[in-house]
Amino acid sequence: MNHRDQFAVWLRERRLAAGLSQEELAEKAGLHRTYVSQMERGLKSPTLDVLAKLAGALDMNLKAFLGHFSRRLGS
Repeated sequence: MNHRDQFAVWLRERRLAAGLSQEELAEKAGLHRTYVSQMERGLKSPTLDVLAKLAGALDMNLKAFLGHFSRRLGS
């Protein structure tokens, strides 16, 4: 599984743990719901700006957000 696919799984897990639908996460992050869906399916790779928006929407700072994902990768 590549990094994009691993991020897709992890993002979905984080969203569900936060009790958010894709639409709710997208709204909080200022993104379109279909873009969130595409990221969760591994079809799109987010930019750094989008990662920061997702982190904020999940009530995390970017450093913590990336740290959680990094630990998921085992690095």
